This record gives sequence, C-alpha cells and structure tokens, in this order.
Amino acid sequence: MNELANVVEVTETSFQQEVVEKSSQLPVLVDFWADWCAPCKMQLPVLLKLAEAYPEQLHIAKVNTDQERALAEQHGIRSLPTLRLYRYGEVVEEMLGAQPEAGLRTLVEAYIERESDHILQQALELDAQGKTSEALPLLERAYRDDPENPRLPLVYARLCIQENHLDRAAEIIQALPRELREASEAKSLLSLLEFSRAVADAPSAVELESVLKENPTQSQARYQLAARQLIAADYDNALDNFMLLLKQDRRYGDGAAQRGLLTVFELLDEDDGRIARYRRQMFALLH
Repeated sequence: MNELANVVEVTETSFQQEVVEKSSQLPVLVDFWADWCAPCKMQLPVLLKLAEAYPEQLHIAKVNTDQERALAEQHGIRSLPTLRLYRYGEVVEEMLGAQPEAGLRTLVEAYIERESDHILQQALELDAQGKTSEALPLLERAYRDDPENPRLPLVYARLCIQENHLDRAAEIIQALPRELREASEAKSLLSLLEFSRAVADAPSAVELESVLKENPTQSQARYQLAARQLIAADYDNALDNFMLLLKQDRRYGDGAAQRGLLTVFELLDEDDGRIARYRRQMFALLH
C-alpha cells in the first residue's frame, strides 16, 4: 500500500506495541478503516501526506476493521473512518469521518515535538529554579524562530507578566490565533495581566504587609498584596487575602476581590481541592 516507514498495518496482536507503547515516544494516529468505505479511501492520501511531512515525528497505524473485527469491537468503533490520536498510551483526540488535510495537520501538530519544545523545557526548568530572567531570552528566541508552536506563547506571556514586561505579554496574547486566544488559559492570563497593571506602581509585598499589620482593614493595601501574591503564583496567600478583602469590603474595586478569587481558580488545576473550598466560602459571603 505504501513504502513509508512510519505507516504500518496494525493487528490485534501488534496494537499494544505499535500504538500504546509507541505513543510514549511520539504521537500515533490510528486509522480505523475498511476497503469498502469510500471516505476511508479519500482519507488515505491525506494520511500519507502527513506521514511524508513528519517522517520521524508521527507514527500512523492503520487498522483494517474487516480483518480485525475483534480489535474494532474492543475499541468501540461504530463508524468509518475513525481516527484516534494516541499520546503516552492514551487517546487524546478522536475524529469521525474523513478529515481535511489542513484541519488534521493543525490537530496533529499540537502533539508533535518540535525543536522549540526543547528550548521551552529549558526555560521552564530555569523558571522553576527562580531564574525567570534567564528563561525569558530563551523563550523570545524560540518564539521568534517557531511562532507556530502552540505550546510557546502562553508560557512566554506568563513569564513576561511575572517579570513585569506587561506590554510584551499583551502583544503575545493578542497575536494568538482565535482558538487559543479564547481558551480558558489565555483568558486567565488576561486577568493576570489586569492585576499586574493594577499594582505596577504599588509598594512591595513587604511594605504592604507592614501597612496591613498596622491597619488590617486597609482595602487598597489588602488588594495590592493579594494581587502581588497572585502574580507571584503564591496562591495560598492570594486566596486568603482576596477572601479577607471580600469579607471586609466586598464592593472594593467594583468586585475586585471576587475577580481575584476567580482568576486564581482559573490558574489552578481543575481538580485542586482549594477551588471547591474557597468557592464555597465565596458563595456563602455573596449569598
């Protein structure tokens, strides 16, 4: 059928090795098809183009459902073609019916490892060590050289905000494709940017803590401290201070405390226990 090394026919016996295990090394696109299926035949040239475009970055596994009925039943295949993208042993995307090349390429590229991903990883390691100022030039170079990498811009924008390069962060976010710009992570970064601008000229966290020690009900200082903690990813203290501000002065800044809490919720992992705990407290105060 083809002479491409990264396109293989998969059976029930080889599925574990060629798909599940292989997906720990690179993305594996599985095509469940049949010879009688006209859309499947339309899909094949598109898949071969992808295989040619990414010879060492993408593995394509084809499952002939007429010959591998048990495998198709095991995976719950109900329509053809069914395309499933595997990464690290899990299905990360599923598409039913023949897919256009442009859309399929965009979807696959989100999981294909690029040279700029290695630079991104270096930058994240530097940031984890508290060396954000050293990480930023790496991200700037990667972003300049590979602006199409969807994993770069949001991390780059977040670190720009941390280092108070607010105009640059705004430029990066506004330059995102619409689907990324409207994603929850981008929206939370815009909220973070709003808080960063609000405290751009505020006193330091140490100075604000001193002010609050003398006057715990000072709303502006409480808000500015919570915002600084939010920007620094000190989420526990940010949540405590936004909640305290909500208790003391819920109308401050036209609901700034509530917006702060919601922004922290967006930045935390969705299964983080703090979200439910603080959301209950917020609801009780507001209602």
